[in-house]
Amino acid sequence: MTETPALPVEWRPRTTRLVAYATAGAIILAMIVLAVFVAPQFTIVDRVLMVLFGLGVAWILHMLARCRVAADESGLTIVNAFRTRRLEWPEVVDVTMTVGDPWPRLDLSDGTALGVMGINGAEKKLAARQVTELAALLKTRAEAPDPD
Repeated sequence: MTETPALPVEWRPRTTRLVAYATAGAIILAMIVLAVFVAPQFTIVDRVLMVLFGLGVAWILHMLARCRVAADESGLTIVNAFRTRRLEWPEVVDVTMTVGDPWPRLDLSDGTALGVMGINGAEKKLAARQVTELAALLKTRAEAPDPD
């Protein structure tokens, strides 16, 4: 049986963050170097736009790297790439993640589902542990007590 983690707890992907921030840094550096050493027929506006493009790509990578799931006494905060959602424990029915899924899915009480990008399926063992911990929390926090 899995031990329920102590609250508050937060889950984040490790590899995704490392790759996203390393790639963002490399892109920004490459665009700055390109802007400095590009052929002379490019104007200052072209050079600035190159750097701004690199910063835009880095911002998108940051948005992907910031994904996380935070659990506290009152519920879950799901931070996906471009949307943050706060859920109270009774709103969450189940968490599922099958082999090959990019991230788990929360089944909600209103019949909808929500992807949880803060747990990355590519990190197989870590993701399995995190989903198991989240499921244990759901079992203790979200389910109605068994009738006597």
